[in-house]
Amino acid sequence: MSRTSFIKSAATSLGFSFCGVSKAEFLAAEAPKLEEWLRRSYQGQMSYLEKHFDKRLDPTLLVPGAKSVISLVYNYYPRKDPGGELKIAKYAYGEDYHHVIKEKLTDFMARIEDEIGQVNGRVFVDSAPVMERAWAQRSGLGWIGKNSLLLNRSMGSFFFLAEIILDLELEYDGPVKDYCGSCTACIDACPTEAIPEPYVVDGSKCISYFTIELKGAMDQKQDPSSFDNWIFGCDICQDVCPWNRFAKPNDEPRFDPREELNMTANEWKEMTQEVFENIFARSAVKRTKFEGLKRNINFVKSIK
Repeated sequence: MSRTSFIKSAATSLGFSFCGVSKAEFLAAEAPKLEEWLRRSYQGQMSYLEKHFDKRLDPTLLVPGAKSVISLVYNYYPRKDPGGELKIAKYAYGEDYHHVIKEKLTDFMARIEDEIGQVNGRVFVDSAPVMERAWAQRSGLGWIGKNSLLLNRSMGSFFFLAEIILDLELEYDGPVKDYCGSCTACIDACPTEAIPEPYVVDGSKCISYFTIELKGAMDQKQDPSSFDNWIFGCDICQDVCPWNRFAKPNDEPRFDPREELNMTANEWKEMTQEVFENIFARSAVKRTKFEGLKRNINFVKSIK
């Protein structure tokens, strides 16, 4: 078995739906796009996106001597809906994906070294300046859709992306074509008009930005009714995407929704710090903190 075949086989055995490999090199085509996106201030308060510009584009600055980027897909489409009157994004129904996938990636690296020998590499899951969608697209895991998310023909977009960057030369995959066609479902459905043009998202207008990244008071220019009861993240542009009719329930019990999410709006509104800490102890929802979640709840329920 070749090194590349071993790696793809190991990915499958660890529960990853897809694995692709691309050459670790400067992302020349992405540089002007990122520069223009930042120039338009589409990052809003997400100042961390302005940092490490070079590292985002050059994987050898993250892993000296890097030769390959292994891109991975891990399904999170829920097996059931938690119910409840207020909404959180599907990726946050269960345990924080950073914990779940990081454990798998650590195991993955150990398997690579057991089989191939010592390598210089790092694992990433949405926690470093890595342009994960660009790498996934390069390795043939899908194409970047008009909502800027990676789309896969057989499973849509309800999945996490992860990467292993390492100094190992492998067999490289190639990109697939764009299958969005003339569809504009995601653009038409966005209630805050956060997709000003195909393939470009104004992060500062996205409901996910307002409910997770925005610090301080909610932007009063926003209409609470446009949030459609989303209090952490938003799935609207994914829910309307025709490719997500192929989404299949995940096989990860740690992603199952907590029963406590099935609350009435009043129960959400009356949540205490203690209850918040209990329910979301190992959840991605902790990122918005108790005060942020309460702000979001009060904002969407301020509609008279």
